[in-house]
Amino acid sequence: MKPPAPDTFEGQVLALLPSLRRYSRSLTRSDSDGEDLLQDCVEKVLARRGQWRGLNLRGWVLTIMTNLYRNGRRKNTANAFVDMDGAENLAAVEQPSDPLERSRLEGALNALSEENRSVLMLVVMEGYTYQQVADMLDIPIGTVMSRLSRARQKIAEQLRADNIITLRRPK
Repeated sequence: MKPPAPDTFEGQVLALLPSLRRYSRSLTRSDSDGEDLLQDCVEKVLARRGQWRGLNLRGWVLTIMTNLYRNGRRKNTANAFVDMDGAENLAAVEQPSDPLERSRLEGALNALSEENRSVLMLVVMEGYTYQQVADMLDIPIGTVMSRLSRARQKIAEQLRADNIITLRRPK
């Protein structure tokens, strides 16, 4: 079976898979749950392609994924935290030089609320504008800005708190 042409609906969805995979893993905090969410999302997108109006496919698909995740969270109240070590195939700009830095960052991201983490990932990792994120999540742009600010502040506080080293000599 040959892959779909890039200009077809299926080809455009296929091109979105890397960013969809990153986003699903950031929402679920788990490789396996992220893959399940990705699969459910793609299945729903393909089943409902008649509802797409031809404007912003990426935004439409991310909205579907976000809603699927929220609906799943309502059903399952347990939080699953997973090491980032299992996500070695995710693109990274630079590996941290401090071996503890990765676990500290992972802990800071896991400490964020679902709402703040999703806004942070969409703006910072996926590069969406505030207005695009507001449209995707169906929230006011001011809420996007405040959630992003809170997420950045909480991560900075957590990383700063983990970085305290006593420099005084014992008496």
